Amino acid sequence: MLHRRELLLGTASLAAMAGTARAADDWKSKYPELSLGIIPSENASGISDRFAPFVAYLTKQLGVAVKLRLANDYAAVIEGQRAGNIQIAYYGPASYSKAYTTGVKTEPFVTTRNNDGAIGYYSVIYVKADSPYKDIKDLKGKTIGFVDPNSTSGYNAPRFYLHKMGIEVDSFFGKSIITGSHENGVIALAKGTVDCDADWWNSDNDSNLTRMVAKGMAKKEDFRIIFKSALLPGSPYAYLSDLPDDLKATILNAFLEAPIKDKAAFDRLSDGKDKEFVKVTHKDYQDIVDMIQFVEEMRKQRS
Repeated sequence: MLHRRELLLGTASLAAMAGTARAADDWKSKYPELSLGIIPSENASGISDRFAPFVAYLTKQLGVAVKLRLANDYAAVIEGQRAGNIQIAYYGPASYSKAYTTGVKTEPFVTTRNNDGAIGYYSVIYVKADSPYKDIKDLKGKTIGFVDPNSTSGYNAPRFYLHKMGIEVDSFFGKSIITGSHENGVIALAKGTVDCDADWWNSDNDSNLTRMVAKGMAKKEDFRIIFKSALLPGSPYAYLSDLPDDLKATILNAFLEAPIKDKAAFDRLSDGKDKEFVKVTHKDYQDIVDMIQFVEEMRKQRS
């Protein structure tokens, strides 16, 4: 026979479960579909192939359709969140910081931990392996390829760290070209359109270049690194700040549980180079916000 206390506890538990279900129904009625926007770190087909299994996993876990939004440039993801059309965004640290400093109501919630335990990555500058350049200072007057003004490793970090070395990019290089994506930068370097190219790099076997090698788009031995930055914070996933709290909690849990609940989908995101998602907050990106503001100030002084 159940005692009164047990009945009361059981009733309270059922009420709590019903309340949770009602809350989920509330946000599902408001958000019957969610969009995941991705910065153009590689070409559209590559992004689609990489993220499709993870989007299917999110759809299953969240119980509403999740649609992949492929952006033409970094600004498109920022503006998509500003307009409320992209509920979840995959940013680079700089593009997130640009969104934040221009008033987009967005919150970073996870990034990834590499298999070696590190959280973050580096900006590097490549030259062709058979070029005569041995030091970054040998590139004075040459042409550099930058990815996008909102790219961390492909624009802001090299500008910032080269300045700390006493190299002012706009007066040092003879010309700079915006390539539009990390892959395009490597292609431009291979073709000789640029003499050097800014890119991202995690480790010797995990970089944009090694991904291109795996897809038959480049040969690793054709390039070498002539510059490497300090460690940058990992690229964040960020959701809109005004999403319902229970929806944000559901999204966060889906990401954190992905390596266990759908390891194949999680591994596809990084070709198996990442270990897990880890929580982040805005504080983890304050140094990048400062970097962005510094680079912006430099640009204003030139104009």
